Amino acid sequence: MDNTRKFDKVVNLAKNRGFVFPSAEIYGGLNSTYDYGPLGVELKNNIKKAWWDFMLAQPDVVGLDSAILSHPKIWEASGHLESFTDPLVDCKKCKARFRSDHLLEKKGLKPNYLKDKPPKNNKVRCPDCGGELTGVRQFNLMFKTFLGPVEDQANQIYLRPETAQGIYLNFLNIKESMRLKMPFGVAQIGKAFRNEITPGNFIFRMREFEQMEMQYFVRASEADKIFNQWKKWRYDWYLSLGVKKENLRFREHDQDELAHYAKKAVDIEYRFDFSKNETFKELEGIHHRGTWDLCRHQEFSGEKFTVRDESGEEYLPTVVETSGGADRSLLAFLMDAYQEIEGGRTTTTKSTKEVETVLKLHPKLVPIKIAILPLSKKEQLAKLAKEIYNSLANKYRLQYDETSAIGRRYRRQDEIGTPYCVTIDFDSLEDKKVTVRDRDSMKQERIAIAELSAYFQEKFD
Repeated sequence: MDNTRKFDKVVNLAKNRGFVFPSAEIYGGLNSTYDYGPLGVELKNNIKKAWWDFMLAQPDVVGLDSAILSHPKIWEASGHLESFTDPLVDCKKCKARFRSDHLLEKKGLKPNYLKDKPPKNNKVRCPDCGGELTGVRQFNLMFKTFLGPVEDQANQIYLRPETAQGIYLNFLNIKESMRLKMPFGVAQIGKAFRNEITPGNFIFRMREFEQMEMQYFVRASEADKIFNQWKKWRYDWYLSLGVKKENLRFREHDQDELAHYAKKAVDIEYRFDFSKNETFKELEGIHHRGTWDLCRHQEFSGEKFTVRDESGEEYLPTVVETSGGADRSLLAFLMDAYQEIEGGRTTTTKSTKEVETVLKLHPKLVPIKIAILPLSKKEQLAKLAKEIYNSLANKYRLQYDETSAIGRRYRRQDEIGTPYCVTIDFDSLEDKKVTVRDRDSMKQERIAIAELSAYFQEKFD
């Protein structure tokens, strides 16, 4: 299957099956904003839950939910007002705007990330009209808004461009209220906002997105060890949820592309294959932030962020960060799970000769765990099917479907990744058994209705 076409098919599946819709589509849409449909919100919630459960399973990690609206002093201290920029160029002919480093990457060229030496290449032209591009200037990515009824400079604040700063601001509150000893981590999931110059590739790069970040506070002498540990753990997390190993890799940042706060950074990249020159792209970053953040907030706020070890020695903690996107993760899981089977997987009917789509999502992530499928709409079957639905609904997210032939209903469930289908037939009225079909093996088992709860508990636990 052509890789670019696979991406297009995943985007189409996402809309047609209720995963992701273009936002405000009836008004022509709003560039780079998307709404998560009934299946998408379940999948995204399951991804966030899997991440949250992984983080909070660590005995030294706690959670936080900090504010989106941000005091302007935060971003002065963090360096975002000065350094949170991307290189912007304009087309002199059609006036379109682009990130110059992205234009170079699409040409297969390595951008120069130094802010005082912005990327240049005379051969790069406007990708829309072929026009000449302007020189590079730096564009700050933060969204501004106003607090209160007066829109003036004194009331200007920002929507947070990352969730990490809320963790640093609450470092002492968390440590003291939870009586935590060093080292420890703080995990957070939340919305962030960046006024991206060139958003795109569906939900990969958006202006409104959701981050899953963890900041681990540690002594400087232990930071490299902790960095490598989290690097491995985060990579293994994706593998544990079904991502194929050949689609993941590490990429260490060169010194000239490090963020202003970073001493070291490694990306976990996924083979998104957006285009010929855009294969592996960042999925999650692991960053050695040093003492930059706490040092700056200590300086700008006047609050002491130092801690003491058992010997009484005072020090400023170093930070190791893992920063991933819930939206990018969802896209990666969808692309990795998407499969097409030429000619179908069965030979019982003509309809199965067509190409069949199967979304082989991990059982922890699937939006629908079990489909309840009465073979007929007749009252006695529907009554039993609804009784079975009600008996399982308090434990699992289910879908009830009684429309179309059973083979077509199976394929609908395959397309959205449902691992198990329960078919209630007329024999079920007599033998009190149902047929359970496995999405991946297509194996069908006859299971007693009274044993269904235990059967699925074993499958999903």
